[in-house]
Amino acid sequence: MYQKLLFLSILLAGLFKSQTTNRMNLISDAVYYDGYAATVSDPVPAGLTRLSNTRYTRKLTDAELNSFKAKIAMRVTIGALCDNYDRLGSVYLTLVPKNQPTYTIDDANVKRIEVGRYITPFMSKNRTPTEVPYTYDLSNLYSIFHDTALRTAYDMYMELDVFGVPYAAQTQVAGCAGRIDVFSGSLTFFSTDTGATPTDYNTLVPILSYNRLNNYNSTDVTGETVRIVSFNLPNVVTNARFYVISTPHGANSGGEEYIRRQNYTYIDDVQMLTYTPGGISCEPFRVYNTQGNGIYGATPKSLTEWTSWNNWCPGNSVPIRGFTMPSISAGNHTLKHTIPTAVFNQQQGDVYLSVYMQGKSNAALDVKDIKTVDVSIYPNPTSDFINIRSKSDVASISLFSMDGKKLSENYGENRINISAYTTGIYFLNIVLKDGTAFKHKIIKK
Repeated sequence: MYQKLLFLSILLAGLFKSQTTNRMNLISDAVYYDGYAATVSDPVPAGLTRLSNTRYTRKLTDAELNSFKAKIAMRVTIGALCDNYDRLGSVYLTLVPKNQPTYTIDDANVKRIEVGRYITPFMSKNRTPTEVPYTYDLSNLYSIFHDTALRTAYDMYMELDVFGVPYAAQTQVAGCAGRIDVFSGSLTFFSTDTGATPTDYNTLVPILSYNRLNNYNSTDVTGETVRIVSFNLPNVVTNARFYVISTPHGANSGGEEYIRRQNYTYIDDVQMLTYTPGGISCEPFRVYNTQGNGIYGATPKSLTEWTSWNNWCPGNSVPIRGFTMPSISAGNHTLKHTIPTAVFNQQQGDVYLSVYMQGKSNAALDVKDIKTVDVSIYPNPTSDFINIRSKSDVASISLFSMDGKKLSENYGENRINISAYTTGIYFLNIVLKDGTAFKHKIIKK
């Protein structure tokens, strides 16, 4: 993580010094308000649209899109107002049907990818520093910004989001009584061609955008923390790069914020990515946490202390993880993300998951409709029947032992009987009639 931070610092420093750097201030000191309150009617800075109290959007002009160079850095700056707690924020690239004059957050015609996420520090507006910067390498967006086919079909917007509430600050921070302004936010891009090779992706697939996941009321497998998504590729895609952003939340006792758990991402049942969030020291970000809090405490912590529990650091950006596939065939594919050991104590907390893919194909760049497969696999564990519920009918269910031996199979039924088998772990191979296929572990009681 330190190497990543160093790289981003060097990248941004190099862009500042370069005589050929393009700087683009898209959003400057926009004021954000109580995320639970009715949308305010306060004036909006020129060029911006307030989608909600927590989000502003800004349309990119053709001249701005043309000006992006091959090496792209994005900087988010969040300023302290009247929220002194750690909150979530994101940056989205949003594709709106061409010449559609307005849109809403939940507009079904809009395609959105999350390109950056961050955690605000515990900040007091009365102590310096009063703002925190976050920097990202987004050179992969060069292909999107410059693709004429995509720009013919869509207008491109950048959205800067930060959720906040003022209730604690109204009593804890001098000057915040009665106020509902929570943060200020700025969004700036820097780009240069110096030492850069332009990306040449021509395929973009938005798969998940800030998707809420838990094991009690937002999962595709009952009782487990699993998200299953299908997507279709009309052509073979090479050099397919998947970008993954996720953070666990739940600040209650035993909550998911404080327990590090392994995450697994699969494509067509092949494990592609394994990671455990956190694992770094939060000390470099202590300087931005100017409000006393229980995360940082009064004295520095050792690396061992930090890595024993922290999933993320207030005041830091969230890593953009990923994996590459040399080739992925045309047709239906399934992405599955799972956190097997997640508990969500007292049924509180969530994981927020975003995934998108870029690659190359012999077709023009397009944005494909993606659907989350509505699947429930229940009960698990069981002593007899496993049931499959899905909007798409079940084509087949196969039962396999741990050593890979096929034990039984049925067709056109939405359940399978495992009562004849001994106690232990088995695997189901489920194929839906829409072409979606995936495997899942079950336990026979």
